[in-house]
Amino acid sequence: GAGALNQVIERNTDALMRRTRNRPVPAGRIPVAEAWAFGVALSVVGCAYLWVMINPLTSGLAALTILSYIALYTPLKRVTSLSTIVGAIPGAIPPVGGWAAARGELHIEAAILFAILFLWQLPHFLAIAWMFREDYAAAGFPMLPVVDPSGGMTARQIVIYTIFLVPISLTPSLLGMTGVVYFIGAFLLGGAFLYVGVRMALARSMQDARRLLLASVLYLPLLLGLLVADRVAGGF
Repeated sequence: GAGALNQVIERNTDALMRRTRNRPVPAGRIPVAEAWAFGVALSVVGCAYLWVMINPLTSGLAALTILSYIALYTPLKRVTSLSTIVGAIPGAIPPVGGWAAARGELHIEAAILFAILFLWQLPHFLAIAWMFREDYAAAGFPMLPVVDPSGGMTARQIVIYTIFLVPISLTPSLLGMTGVVYFIGAFLLGGAFLYVGVRMALARSMQDARRLLLASVLYLPLLLGLLVADRVAGGF
């Protein structure tokens, strides 16, 4: 729902960027009114379903995800490079909703899941922003690589967030959520991710940005899959 509504709101700027101009709404394959109706329907029905079939807490977290994505992140993209940090908040709420659905309440473990997703998104999206900085500049989005043409600040932030991600990713084992298998796997994955991030920060080339993007989309499912596998092996 949030994705559909975002595509409606940003249809004019999406049409200016090669990366997004072929999306259904800016390309004209779906009329704006229908896209609005579809996005609202998905959002309302989805939240209502979670309220009735799961619990109000999970529904509220879903609503918070949608509202923060549309009402905060989307308009801030036109204003400040800090929008990437704001956008990482709705992107990190869904696993918290999963915890709420399973447990009916929130614990420190849910906050750890939020932190992992939050920190992971920043090098992931900064890699994308570096790769498509000319597109973002053409659309008038002041993404960090646009306002930081040398890439120095972008490089530092990639490394800093990835460094913070490594110890946070180990926290589930320290809290007893997982065992030694996850701890070792998370440490190795984090080290590899950090290596790719540092390499991108030093070279700042298109090839290294693509490598960082690929590493990010491999890192997250492997980490979360390892977390689940470790829990299952432990009799959860």
